Amino acid sequence: MKAFDDRLQVYSAGTKPSRHVHPKAVQVMQELGVDISAHQPKSVEKFLGQEFDYVITVCDSAKENCPVFIGKVENSLHIGFEDPAAATGRESEIDEKFRKIRDEILLAFFAFYRKQVKTRQ
Repeated sequence: MKAFDDRLQVYSAGTKPSRHVHPKAVQVMQELGVDISAHQPKSVEKFLGQEFDYVITVCDSAKENCPVFIGKVENSLHIGFEDPAAATGRESEIDEKFRKIRDEILLAFFAFYRKQVKTRQ
């Protein structure tokens, strides 16, 4: 979302965050000129009670496992994607899975941004 509009305040968190951003995620985002190498995974619990215009869950399991946000959340929605970290096979196949999911996220979130966010500004 920040790649579409750097004025946005965007946070990312997980229900079971790992210690580091997956190296393949860093790699495939860098291919598009987006550097996420300094990002750190965070727990969604860090953000409970805060106010948000949108809370969007993205992984299929997050829809069932995400805690309830008790702060002001104007819009909650789910845009699900497979978890590329679960991909198996040759390295080239895993790379392609990460690229596929990256591109699906890009398309879905750009459509969301264009329809919901940009029109509100």
